Amino acid sequence: MRPWGAVLLALATTNCTVGPNYHVPAHATARAPGANGAFVNGGEAAFAQAPLPDHWWRLYDDPRLDRYVGEALAANTDLRAADANLRRATAAIREAQAAQTVSTNIFGSVADTRAAGIDILSFPGYNYALGGAISYPLDLAGGIRRAVEAARANAEAVQGARDQVRVTVAAAMARNYVTVCSANRSIAAAERVVGIEHQTWDEVHRLFQGGRATAFDVTRAQTAVDQSTAAIPPIIAQRQAALYALAALMGRPVASYPRELQDCPAPPDLPGPLPVGDGAALIRRRSDVRSAERSLAAATAAIGIETAQLYPEVSIGGSLGFAGPFSTIGAGSNFGGSMGPLVSWSFPNRSVAHARIAEAGAAAEAAAARFDGAVLLALQQTETALDEYVREIEHNRALRQARDSAAKATGQATTLFRFGRTAILDLLNAEANLATAETAVAASDEGLADDQANVFLALGGGWEP
Repeated sequence: MRPWGAVLLALATTNCTVGPNYHVPAHATARAPGANGAFVNGGEAAFAQAPLPDHWWRLYDDPRLDRYVGEALAANTDLRAADANLRRATAAIREAQAAQTVSTNIFGSVADTRAAGIDILSFPGYNYALGGAISYPLDLAGGIRRAVEAARANAEAVQGARDQVRVTVAAAMARNYVTVCSANRSIAAAERVVGIEHQTWDEVHRLFQGGRATAFDVTRAQTAVDQSTAAIPPIIAQRQAALYALAALMGRPVASYPRELQDCPAPPDLPGPLPVGDGAALIRRRSDVRSAERSLAAATAAIGIETAQLYPEVSIGGSLGFAGPFSTIGAGSNFGGSMGPLVSWSFPNRSVAHARIAEAGAAAEAAAARFDGAVLLALQQTETALDEYVREIEHNRALRQARDSAAKATGQATTLFRFGRTAILDLLNAEANLATAETAVAASDEGLADDQANVFLALGGGWEP
């Protein structure tokens, strides 16, 4: 036993852990200079190079929006499920760590040692065994340590997935909040157009009664009013759908949607340029990127788990107990014990172990590819969101100029019509152009606010506690 003990002690003190030690691959996209620099659109006036704050929705300085997001992050059903998944993954770490601790076993049995009338033990008849055993794994090859490492990395990957749900919920809350307020502004703009067209109808109707306009003119004016009025109900439906979405996101029944938001006059504005940071900060912050990186770490640890199967599993253990004929139960002569190394080794199945090592290596390569893909997707989504936001700002500016021109033309046509200098059709065309311009501006305003939410969603902020 002494030579064995010396060998086992030497192996244990070397703390050998087979398999590759994890590090982010040198050729990973996350390490590329082009992935860590400034964004292509980061120099636009709409953006600032400042770091994205943890709770980006507070940039709007809207306490009600902040309160709604907080309620959603506390009660959202998808988040509750994600939290449960994280607790399960954390429990798996404890399970893996338990394999490193002392294990105990209590045993007891009674058996008839005669089979078909032939005695098969030295004590024919009924025999008993009663006692306990204890063992401690030496983990000489480090398979258990790799299993703990893999479990911890898997839990961190699950946490990244949970964090991504938080990001999505926060962005969805901001987007639907803005949709409600933008819809109210669109309704107000449509009602202004209806008011202008109704004034025209009144004027044409008065002229008709005085014999200075035809019934056809009155009908055309009424048609313009009806068309503009018909555009309002779909906007109201859009607003209600956003209110119902807010209720679901906050874990409320639809009947408990936030009615106090129903009269929100306009969406909140950002006080300045959007803080976007750079690519390096994006890679560190994006939850899906972190989750993919942690999955790669777990897959790398799995190679070590399988490699450890090439080596013997050694533990130190012992047992104490009584055994003997049932008629002598409890006798001191039946007491005994054992202590020493316990070795198990699936040597004949080395080909199976090598095959599993190859499988684990291929799985790690796939995880590395997914990690690179997550980084590329994060950069693509962010650049696309930044570009769309900048272009929508330009689009919105041009639409507002067109709307102002249409409003000016409508005023001029109204004056000319009242003095008999232009036909009713010219006035109705001017008002139709104004209605179209107002609708376009309202849609662009909503799109602009939606693009802001897309930028923040792409930047990946909002998961922080």
